Amino acid sequence: MVRVVGDNVDTGIYQLREALNIADELELDLVEISPNANPPVCKVIDYRKYLYEQKKRQKEIKAKTAKVVVKEIRLGPNTDDHDFNFKLKHAIKFLEDGAKVKVDVFFKGRSIIYKERGEIILLKFAQELADYGKVERMPKLEGKRMIMIITPKK
Repeated sequence: MVRVVGDNVDTGIYQLREALNIADELELDLVEISPNANPPVCKVIDYRKYLYEQKKRQKEIKAKTAKVVVKEIRLGPNTDDHDFNFKLKHAIKFLEDGAKVKVDVFFKGRSIIYKERGEIILLKFAQELADYGKVERMPKLEGKRMIMIITPKK
């Protein structure tokens, strides 16, 4: 026994064979919707069309989600003003394009003793980019690199 629902169908409880005959007469498919119900619920629909519409909906949802792009800029603890400005221009361009910018200071060898210098560079970088983006994550030391993430302003 199954409960049959659908368009152009008399809703009711039928034997499984009867329900299959109803679906065949309408040249549609009998699809089980709720197997845990008592009696189980089946719907008379065009299953291919249903799958097509479901796939189409998934595609629309996927198209609407914004893809977040993260661009990475690497500095050193002793980065010069010219190099700093050069990388700053790139960061401004990335933020204007709508991408997040991950700025990191990489400490090679013993330069790890200049942790505060790396933090100063990152904070100066964030201050210069204040018009274009805001800091999502403050400078944080992870292993041999200090990382900061900046998101574009809307």
